[in-house]
Amino acid sequence: MASVESFGEPVYVYEKPVRLWHWVNALAIVVLVVTGFLIARPPVVTSGEASDHYLMGYIRFVHFSAGYVLAVGLIGRAYWALVGNRYARELFAPRVHDVHWWQALLHEVRWYLFLVEEPRKHAGHNPLAGLAMFLFYVLGSLFMIATGFALYGEGLGAGSWAANAFGWVLPALGGSQQVHSLHHLGMGYLVVFTLIHVYVAVREQHLSRQSVTTTMIDGWRVWKDDRP
Repeated sequence: MASVESFGEPVYVYEKPVRLWHWVNALAIVVLVVTGFLIARPPVVTSGEASDHYLMGYIRFVHFSAGYVLAVGLIGRAYWALVGNRYARELFAPRVHDVHWWQALLHEVRWYLFLVEEPRKHAGHNPLAGLAMFLFYVLGSLFMIATGFALYGEGLGAGSWAANAFGWVLPALGGSQQVHSLHHLGMGYLVVFTLIHVYVAVREQHLSRQSVTTTMIDGWRVWKDDRP
């Protein structure tokens, strides 16, 4: 759990690389969802030769490009967790070994259930948000990257880098069609996660005791009161 150095002074939490990654990653997810939906449910076929339009080819190209952005961005984000400030590490390392962290997490759960009057202050992610980001975003993204590049390698063919690196995913998960289905289900999972993430961020900005959405814009955590 990230401690609060001062309850009056703003804390610089999210460094520029983290904020840049956040917004680029958000755009990549939107592009992946839209193009993924179109790939799964192609638009109405236009008249004429397919080679004259190449619509699905362009859609797939944009989807694959956004997939690269997501994967490379996650690698870069993991690197920054090693060299950035201590708040940069929270995404990948929830403090599950700390009993105080669990107590703070339970307090957040109780606040969301309207069982306590107000939440506690946290300079970085509160424990509930940190655990959710790790379980649902980090692990979910790794699953989508693995299944996505496995399917991508199928198209590139045997011997391609994607087939060599991720080809094992297909037999491990039951074959190509099964992986297609799981990848498509993962898209819906990301949509639900993103909607909840946006809702919670906006809710926290208005109801919590600290800034949330504005912190991901300028990097500074600002407190709304001087109490612990």
